[in-house]
Amino acid sequence: MTWPRLLQAEWTKFRSVRGWAGGIAVAALLMLLFPVVGLAGGGGDKQASAATLGPDGEPVSDSYFFVHRVLAGDGQITVEVKGLASERGTPWAKAGLIISAGPEPGARYAAVLVTAGHGVRMQHDYRYDRASSDAAARWLRLTRRADTIIGEASADGQSWSRIDTVRLPGLATTVRAGLFVTCPDRVQGIGTASDTATAEFGTPRVMGDWSPAAWAGGQVGAYGARGGFTPSANGFTVSGAGDLAPATRGDVPVAAAAGDLLLGTFLALIVVVVVATLTITTEYRYGLIRGTLSARPRRGRVLAAKATVLAGVTFAAGLGATVVALPLWLRLIRGLGIFVFPAPPGVLLRAEVGTAAVLAAVAVFALALGTVLRRSATAVTAVVATTVLPYLLALVPFLPPPMAQWLTRFTPVAGLAVQQTLIRYPQVDSVYTPADGYYPLAPWAGFAVLCGYTALALAVALIVLRRRDA
Repeated sequence: MTWPRLLQAEWTKFRSVRGWAGGIAVAALLMLLFPVVGLAGGGGDKQASAATLGPDGEPVSDSYFFVHRVLAGDGQITVEVKGLASERGTPWAKAGLIISAGPEPGARYAAVLVTAGHGVRMQHDYRYDRASSDAAARWLRLTRRADTIIGEASADGQSWSRIDTVRLPGLATTVRAGLFVTCPDRVQGIGTASDTATAEFGTPRVMGDWSPAAWAGGQVGAYGARGGFTPSANGFTVSGAGDLAPATRGDVPVAAAAGDLLLGTFLALIVVVVVATLTITTEYRYGLIRGTLSARPRRGRVLAAKATVLAGVTFAAGLGATVVALPLWLRLIRGLGIFVFPAPPGVLLRAEVGTAAVLAAVAVFALALGTVLRRSATAVTAVVATTVLPYLLALVPFLPPPMAQWLTRFTPVAGLAVQQTLIRYPQVDSVYTPADGYYPLAPWAGFAVLCGYTALALAVALIVLRRRDA
């Protein structure tokens, strides 16, 4: 029998059993009707308000203590950071120089800074970060030329190396610039603990169009009670808390991610597993497999045809559900006033197509295990234990992060990484777990893990099918 006719025969068999076709339809319906909006609450003394948006429209953390003067035009500022320490040893505690476009939340900025555990860096507009080649440098310098900012570092205050040159489009002629200190909360297990950093600065040296007024200190953003500064003959002692960085789920009091709306995958997977397993175990139970294999003696082609039909039907149904459900529910929850972390159209499309592909891969995985185990209850239990159960456990908020990351890295549930719509920035320490929408593997790398399990299961099924009597 030719391959097209073999596919047609398997397709006819599949659609002739109402329970199988109906089951896939139910799985798609569950994807459509049961999105779960994950809400994240900020802890400690963070403001319970709407998200602060940065220049690119992304949510940001914008809190630091600022010792500043007015710069009305081009200019330069140089300072030595003599020491930096925090109460809890947070590695991303920061102290350095900053030029801010304005006092409003989420304003553009450029900063050159020393960190407690990640060397010397230049950061700007929250998302952008570049490390200095000299991690031990303690002298910092910022130079402004119109809307261009140059960040430099030095070990001795004499020989300078450039870290980066950035542009801040629309930067006003008059800006505030000076010293800053900030310190994000320290990650501890599944939560965070508040921290405050203190830095010792030498006397700042300035050149250019600076205001003659004295240095003034003030808090930008939250954490006002944990910041302050003390001038001395040799410089300043400055304390601060908060962060200048992209916001994570824990930083936004009430928020959702687009990937949250695909958590109906959990229910859909159960239905798909049952249907996919039954498509082969039913034939064994009633002896229909003998007729199938006697009419088509090339058993590998029979298994491939079954897998192709099952994967195609599952993928089509899953894709139809996700491309409708995701935009619909995003619009509904935004209408309720819930902030949604922004995601580009390409990321949303990847989440939709990837979810459908995960359902299809799990269906083929279940078909393969059904071929090996032959018994419906045994096969369904085995597939649920290796796919659905790890998925459920990984989404438990109180599961230790290392265990959740292990489950989503080394088990078939790694494939759910295709649903991630949040960005994990390397310059931000936070609670990054699947329950918060963060997966340890890149989207398609996680899907490749699932495909590896599926391919292995198919190979074993093919060996068993060829060697064992029907």
